[in-house]
Amino acid sequence: MSKVLLALTSAALIALSGCATQQAAPAKADAKPTISAEAKAALAAAEAAHKDANAKFALWTTADAALKAAKAAAEKGDSDTVMKQSKIVQDHTKLAIGQLSYPTLKVGD
Repeated sequence: MSKVLLALTSAALIALSGCATQQAAPAKADAKPTISAEAKAALAAAEAAHKDANAKFALWTTADAALKAAKAAAEKGDSDTVMKQSKIVQDHTKLAIGQLSYPTLKVGD
């Protein structure tokens, strides 16, 4: 009887050790996702445009929100979303800086 119990215990320990090694393997797969070089360049350009517009007090909230979305997408490794949101940042900051040259509108004259 003790030989059977010893054999069952050994088999259970071997089975459990196999499960432990399978759970340890996904830890390597949890590496931070990366984005393409083109997306990295677009994000860097968007950050520079954002900084420029902010320095000129011409930053639109839509550009700010798009930059946050681009950074969040970069953390997830979604290059397409990074590209799309970075383009929005660049477009909106260009429009915002251009808006600075518009004439002042006086009401009541």
